[in-house]
Amino acid sequence: MKDILSEIIEYKKAEIAQQKQVVSMQHLCRQAESVMPENATTRRSMKRSLAASPTGIISEFKRRSPSKGWICENARAEEIPAEYEAAGAAALSILTDEKFFGGSLRDIRAARPLVNIPILRKDFIIDEYQLLQARIIGADAVLLIAACLAPEECARLTAQAHRMGLEVLLEIHSPAELCYINKEVDMVGVNNRNLGTFVTDVENSFRIAEQLRQAVKGSDSNSDGGTDGLPLLVSESGISHPETIAGLRNAGFRGFLVGETFMKTGKPGDALKEMIGQLS
Repeated sequence: MKDILSEIIEYKKAEIAQQKQVVSMQHLCRQAESVMPENATTRRSMKRSLAASPTGIISEFKRRSPSKGWICENARAEEIPAEYEAAGAAALSILTDEKFFGGSLRDIRAARPLVNIPILRKDFIIDEYQLLQARIIGADAVLLIAACLAPEECARLTAQAHRMGLEVLLEIHSPAELCYINKEVDMVGVNNRNLGTFVTDVENSFRIAEQLRQAVKGSDSNSDGGTDGLPLLVSESGISHPETIAGLRNAGFRGFLVGETFMKTGKPGDALKEMIGQLS
């Protein structure tokens, strides 16, 4: 039986091919060049924002999921991201996949002028075309999922993203994917959701935390023992309690992606504010 991730990637390949027929790669390159300085630099660093934040919460704007259906169908990108920032989010994650998650590139376009914190384009990125889109719409970082890419593809897309001034959050799910980590990656996220079944288990981050820390330290053979140049660790999905964030922080994580916990309340900004209050 085909798993959910395989279905998404199959559709994504067809979707990108269709988009290229409408807007050519060359045209997109010209658009991207018009918004990039000669020496592209990240406009807002998600890594630095998470490192400096007392909470490290990445608040996610998400309307639906393949496993649970609609979470907040009428959620407005013109409202919720700004509410997240006002409540104390360190960064934003905005889903741009339409078929499976009910998002679009328009959501980042709508939110970008209204917030000053970093925005992660969260999607299933498999092609440079999507990186160009991310740069044009105003994203500051992109998600690269190890389960979607061969190690060499991931390394190539990371380099391309950096040339465009985009940071990279590399997502892994198991110890078998630790080999994807290298010093060029800005952040490494452990997805607590199995992308084949979409079953969530936050203990996944705790289980591989020690191996992850060792892999990150080993990614830079020139490291003097400091952590500034090393990828920052992020735990993604299934986080719903302040106690969990405190435990993850003790395990070495500095970023905590929270989506459904906020979005299902109907007042995501208020839910974030309440969680931050409990962390204090």
